[in-house]
Amino acid sequence: QVQLVESGGGLVQPGGSLRLSCAASGSIFNVYAMAWYRQPPGKQRELVARIISGGSTNYADSVKGRFTISRDNAKNTVYLQMNSLKPEDTAVYYCNLKQGGQNSGINYWGKGTLVTVSS
Repeated sequence: QVQLVESGGGLVQPGGSLRLSCAASGSIFNVYAMAWYRQPPGKQRELVARIISGGSTNYADSVKGRFTISRDNAKNTVYLQMNSLKPEDTAVYYCNLKQGGQNSGINYWGKGTLVTVSS
């Protein structure tokens, strides 16, 4: 079993920055990727950023150039640096860990942290 705990959310003004953290604990092995998803109010959950075990990253078009995903393997922690925040970034942000391979395995989810971008 894997447990994921997000932190770092809060209220920021447009143009501001936040850094989210996700700490993983438990039976952490055979990790294919870790990722950040978000769910805006009234909308479906969407992929924001992903970092694969080898270090490759992927970003949603809406956040490219503004968000950066990184990891600290020694700390079993993944981060999401969010800059130039926009009101449309308002969402609950969820940490995800995929255990196994690209097309198989188990996904674990955190409970989420709320990011509100408003003036």
